[in-house]
Amino acid sequence: MKQLSKTVLMRCCMTLAFVIGAILSSTAQAQTLSVSGRIVDETNQPVMGAGIIEKGTDNGTVSDLDGQFTIVTRADAVLEFSSLGYDSKEVAVNGNSVINVVLTSSLEFLEDVVVVGYGVQKKKLITGSTIQIKGEDLAKLNNTSALGALQSSTPGVNIIANSGQPGDGFNVNIRGMGTIGSYKPLYVIDGVAGGDISTLNPADIESIDILKDAASAAIYGARAANGVILVTTKQGKEGNLQISYDGYVGWQNAPVIPTVLDAKQYIEVINTAEKNNRLTPTDFSTVLSPDLYQSIMDGSFTGTNWIREFHNDNAPVSNHAVNLAGGTDRSKFSMGVSFTNQEGIFGKPAASNYKRATVRLNSDHVVLRKDDLDIITVGENVNFSYSSKSGINLSNQYSNNMFDALTANPLAPMRRADGEYTSYEDYAAYGIFKFDGDAINPLYVISRTSQGNNWRYNYALNMSANVRIQPIKNLIVRSQFNYKASASSKRSYDMTYQANSTKFLDVDKVSQEASLGWNWSWENTATYKFNIGQHNFDAMVGMSIEHSGYGETVGAGREDGKWVDDPTHAYVGNMKGLITESKIKGSPWDDSGLESYFGRINYDYAEKYMISVILRRDGSSNFAPGHRWGTFPSVSAGWVMTNEPWMAGVKNTLNFLKLRGSWGQNGNCAIDNFHYLATVQVSPNDGRYGFANGITDQPANGAYADKLPNPNVTWETSQQLDFGLDARFFASRLGVVFDWYQKDTKDWLVKAPIMGHYGADAPYINGGDVRNTGVELALSWNDEVNKDFFYSISVNGAYNKNIVTRIANGEGVIHGRAVVEQAAELYRAEVGYPIGYFHTYVTDGVFQTQEEVDAWLAAGKPTLSDNPQPGDLRVLDLDGDGVLNQDNDKRMTGDPNPHFTAGLNISINYKGFDFGVSGYGMFGHQVFRAWRQYGHRPYQNYTTEVYDYWHGAGTSNKLPILYSSNSKGLNTDMFIENGDFFRFQTVTLGYDFKRLWKDSPFGQLRLYVQAQNLFTITGYKGMDPEVGTSSGFDSWAKGIDLGFYPQPRTILAGLNIKF
Repeated sequence: MKQLSKTVLMRCCMTLAFVIGAILSSTAQAQTLSVSGRIVDETNQPVMGAGIIEKGTDNGTVSDLDGQFTIVTRADAVLEFSSLGYDSKEVAVNGNSVINVVLTSSLEFLEDVVVVGYGVQKKKLITGSTIQIKGEDLAKLNNTSALGALQSSTPGVNIIANSGQPGDGFNVNIRGMGTIGSYKPLYVIDGVAGGDISTLNPADIESIDILKDAASAAIYGARAANGVILVTTKQGKEGNLQISYDGYVGWQNAPVIPTVLDAKQYIEVINTAEKNNRLTPTDFSTVLSPDLYQSIMDGSFTGTNWIREFHNDNAPVSNHAVNLAGGTDRSKFSMGVSFTNQEGIFGKPAASNYKRATVRLNSDHVVLRKDDLDIITVGENVNFSYSSKSGINLSNQYSNNMFDALTANPLAPMRRADGEYTSYEDYAAYGIFKFDGDAINPLYVISRTSQGNNWRYNYALNMSANVRIQPIKNLIVRSQFNYKASASSKRSYDMTYQANSTKFLDVDKVSQEASLGWNWSWENTATYKFNIGQHNFDAMVGMSIEHSGYGETVGAGREDGKWVDDPTHAYVGNMKGLITESKIKGSPWDDSGLESYFGRINYDYAEKYMISVILRRDGSSNFAPGHRWGTFPSVSAGWVMTNEPWMAGVKNTLNFLKLRGSWGQNGNCAIDNFHYLATVQVSPNDGRYGFANGITDQPANGAYADKLPNPNVTWETSQQLDFGLDARFFASRLGVVFDWYQKDTKDWLVKAPIMGHYGADAPYINGGDVRNTGVELALSWNDEVNKDFFYSISVNGAYNKNIVTRIANGEGVIHGRAVVEQAAELYRAEVGYPIGYFHTYVTDGVFQTQEEVDAWLAAGKPTLSDNPQPGDLRVLDLDGDGVLNQDNDKRMTGDPNPHFTAGLNISINYKGFDFGVSGYGMFGHQVFRAWRQYGHRPYQNYTTEVYDYWHGAGTSNKLPILYSSNSKGLNTDMFIENGDFFRFQTVTLGYDFKRLWKDSPFGQLRLYVQAQNLFTITGYKGMDPEVGTSSGFDSWAKGIDLGFYPQPRTILAGLNIKF
């Protein structure tokens, strides 16, 4: 019996073991099930490159060209199918070895919202012309300025660096220059109009939205004539605390340093120029000191390359930013701190320097909630910025340190034997002044004067607080109070020095100035969104009031310091000299007010047909009663054609198509207050009346007429018509945005030219009109090859034609100025031409032989010279009267405004690696470049371009024979060059080590290297073709290179960390 029991027990155990083995075998087989299938879209077209991943694992594959795939997985697994431009789908295997999947096209990106005036709107419902740039895309470019990071991504927005000097900022116009007055766009930061984008670190920005057409910008009518740039800083997010660090360090150098003549070359060229002028060549062996001349001849001293000595090698730049964000569904916050430090690549021994520190705090709190309705919500935004800046002079030829370094005499050594800079006594001993009395050591001058010893400090505090009340769902009443305060101080110091017989200072002196002011604004809006069936409405009404100009400026100057040659202690209080009345100043700011009422209605039917109507009315205290109020309407409409039933057949190729059009008006009131009144000025330097206390007594201060009044001056108005389309193709991989526009700016706010004998400043008038017409195109391609590899390419371009249509004077011209000595007016605004075009004589090559000269004269054609010879310029007599005259023979020979701009962005991501390239270009514009004073300073140095001047028949048909002193060519087009260029702005390579360290505490651990301004494709012979400065002349003058500070080439390394 016992034996039987053992037998039965053994058989049961064997049976159980067999069952368990079978189950395990079955499970093992389930774990290695091979699943195949095909992935197609709604039209049964194969979807290649779709990702198939076993959910919860790294096991995955991709579909082939026919949409086929095979993956080995568990029988009970869930597969995730995804592809760019399609909605993702999950499918349970359930033991099936064949799974076919249909993916549907996704337009999820169109559900994203963009910032518009006083609200947000779905991207697909926008009927105006706007651009949105994400903050994360800005941060990748690692530019110290947000504007610099926008250059490659904003068609129709012309962003040109004022210079490459740190902190010098950018010149921005949207869709062409609309006026010769203030043409800057309106910046709105976190809903507060009139902000300064330079006070923000790019790492603090969530997004930038640019409103380009009048309909989009009309809600800001009063100051939106030149477009609107909306900046949203990072906001709080619901969830765990998120901490991020973004930082980089880099080294900067000039991409191009001109090759100037060395000592021997200089002697040779100077003698050649003198011979061409029929002058006795300078005998440098008798002029220079014997030791100096011998050292030049034997090569032991090759001369001083001043521009190279001026360069600050490997100038450092760094940026560090920390951001925190988090919160609950009722209370969220975001906080950021940053510090930027950038040295300039020129200016040694007093190299330019820019520092900026920022602190930001934004929060949002639900005070009262009932069910899912947030009844009362409060929020605030605080941005504080501190910056310091020191820099060199970059003005006209008499106050431009780059110009001084380019033209300084190379025969003089830079330092004495004791290491100090050479100065007047040394130059006299060298014999330099025997032939060049204007020679200076530019490094000595910049080290001893306020050209290098200057310091500016700026503080900015922008605060806003808002409350939102929602009594019923989708009816939101919002009130926001904004406060902006600013403070600045600047100080400059001149030590005693003597550079030559006319450039010296016997007593050191210091100058200080400080300003402090603030303004406030209060905005109130009510917004209600509702729908009636498929009819959707979004209505908003509001009002705002603003008062600015609370503040004052004070300043003083004083001589004779207690601590000689000590910039650290160079303050007015540390000087011993008398403080005279003429060296003290103090004045209040001009206050002004703005009152506005506005409304907007957005309507759409089934997100297919859209219309938006805006009306704004503004009153400005800058104008006289009766002229203060302006009304600015706009209307725009859109049609999503792909939502029509008859478009269903093409929807899988053409996923989205929206046509849109808009018309609107905006205003500009950017002039000082009280120009409608005849104001009176009291000044210690003017209004000095000798008869007050008797003829023999000292003159007494008095009042005098300051400016002529114009009670009729009123709003400048911009009117714009825009037609465009937005489209997406091939599962949204290809994006297309196109716009055509015509913008007419009327009644420019400009100062009228008046005769000097009026004895007072000119009034502002409504003095001109201009038309800008153009097209814009942006193309983008985004694709995901597989789960590890995706890429994007975007290109954009814009064309603009700028034509002045009216000038309010009989001549039809607003004259510019001469920019170099002994020359006539270079630029002007004139009816029928672009703003600021170059106006010179037209050359027709160079006389090659005496026979050509004789034939020209025999034909009765005039010349610049009374005694022309081979090598002189031929200049056209356009009116054929036999005389060259300013009025009839000068023409447009250049336009500093780019006709076409372009941008490029490429991004590639593969298994944790990222590679990116960005670039931008400008085309169709010209630059006027004059790096010498050819008239009365013949002994300034040249670059090696001097060898391209005519020196015999056939050697040059552009540049004439070289004369020692000749200013005739300055009034011609010989100094005007094409400024076309394409700049590779950034090349970046990075790797996220989170990919390797999967269980790290970091959400991101990315290390990258980047090259900025790696190379520029251009034919321009200057240091930088992107010349945005006016070189100290009228603000509407552009493209004038008198010694331009170029943008640096930077190599940097950076780190992005997220917790």
